Amino acid sequence: MNLVDTFSEFKAGKNIDRPTMVRVLEDVFRTLIRKKYGSDDNFDVIVNTQKGDLELWRVREIVSDGEVLDDRAQVSISEALSIDEDYEVGEECYQQLFLADFGRRAIMAARQTLISRISELEKDEVFKRYTDRVGEIILGEVHQILKREILILDDATGSELVLPRQEMIRGDFFHKGDMVKGVIKHVEMKNNNPVVVMSRTDNKFLEKLLEQEVPEIEDGLITVKRIERIPGERAKVAVESYDDRIDPVGACVGMKGSRIHGIVRELKNENIDIVNYTENITLFIQRSLTPAKVSSIDLDTEAKRAAVYLEPDQVSLAIGKGGTNIKLASRLSEFEIDVYRNNEEMEIDDVDLEEFSDEIEAWIIEALKNIGCDTAKSVLALSREELIRRSDLEEETIDDVLGILKAEFEE
Repeated sequence: MNLVDTFSEFKAGKNIDRPTMVRVLEDVFRTLIRKKYGSDDNFDVIVNTQKGDLELWRVREIVSDGEVLDDRAQVSISEALSIDEDYEVGEECYQQLFLADFGRRAIMAARQTLISRISELEKDEVFKRYTDRVGEIILGEVHQILKREILILDDATGSELVLPRQEMIRGDFFHKGDMVKGVIKHVEMKNNNPVVVMSRTDNKFLEKLLEQEVPEIEDGLITVKRIERIPGERAKVAVESYDDRIDPVGACVGMKGSRIHGIVRELKNENIDIVNYTENITLFIQRSLTPAKVSSIDLDTEAKRAAVYLEPDQVSLAIGKGGTNIKLASRLSEFEIDVYRNNEEMEIDDVDLEEFSDEIEAWIIEALKNIGCDTAKSVLALSREELIRRSDLEEETIDDVLGILKAEFEE
């Protein structure tokens, strides 16, 4: 009888390497032997790694009848001859053991032990494998959609991964069977089970996507120095080349945007600004505020603040929709940026009226611009009565506009 047949489902060891599987099987059967015979000192456990077979042999010294002093280590010649008629005194007697020799209860206990050991080893293997891969991109299939997370099956290993809702980009909608790309953010143990967490919002995801699309990054000719993202909205990436012949920004964008377009699509049309990294802080802040054109910058290096002066038509570009551009520029440059119009101070948190076009109709914005109000705070600086009088808009319309603009600046 082939002992391992009873444990056939464990032959492959699932995700466990063969040497470890051999060790576990040997340990489980040695425990079985010790329970029946009191010791495993005179037993051989042989695992055939090619076939997955396992054999147990009891090895004892053959002595004359009546001279057995230790039945664990010795066997009488009469008993030895019943095993093999060619044995002689002084030789070693090899007796093969079979499952029936241990009894049904002992076998079931060994089976449960093996199941438990394999399960623990699998968990350890999953934890170790994915811990070593933190920061790597992974492709998986949507297996189950839950309220707070999506369960993904790793396309390569079949292991289950978790993509929490907060790690998804705004606009991410998946169905069962969809293929999803993300980066392994971290691995943790919960209730003694490994949980592999994926992310699509982590900066590392964008970095790895760039590495896949731009051979010069993978080859080390271009380095991604810094990344800042507001996932699904905008990202800024600072790159540097170690080869003067290579334009790092051009290489990342590709011919007619060929390299960056695929990444933008993957990130749900996230607007990606690629800028040249430099140690010159003034120049770096200027580049960080792209697409706005900066007139001049005053730096306070101790306070890590920068006063940036721009032409009036560049202010809204510098700030960006909802302040996204200036937030990312500040994070990328690690300087707090204050925006000013040339010859006229403008507070950093002021917002161009055009940014409210989804809440305020275009003709109303145009009417306010006609009386010199092109930013939110320039409107709020006038009284309700003056706005009604000068703009010739209805009282209800002005009240709606004021409500929308005030809400923008409330904490």
